[in-house]
Amino acid sequence: MDTLTLDEAMEELVSAEDFLDYFGIAYDASVVQVNRLHILQRFHNYLGKETLPKDEDARRTLYIAKLQQAYQDFVKSDALTEKVFKVFHMHEPQTKFVPLSSITVNKAGA
Repeated sequence: MDTLTLDEAMEELVSAEDFLDYFGIAYDASVVQVNRLHILQRFHNYLGKETLPKDEDARRTLYIAKLQQAYQDFVKSDALTEKVFKVFHMHEPQTKFVPLSSITVNKAGA
């Protein structure tokens, strides 16, 4: 993948291990094995908050920093605590406001 541009290489990467290896980030295989999808989603979320530089070297530096940050999130924590995916938020208490004026009483036979 050394002859590919950054964008071309990114299209070829498929697993968290591929990304970490490509960007030269040392990792504990047991952490990645359990959290690979969470790490990639967190990496994606971090990049989504950034304005990506046009310069390839600057973009590569940003990708390395954000992937390292995403990986470290799961070294220090776990998927249940980090709640990257929507499914982890499904059973949290929900707060809904219902105005009193929208509450009506239906009488049987009316």
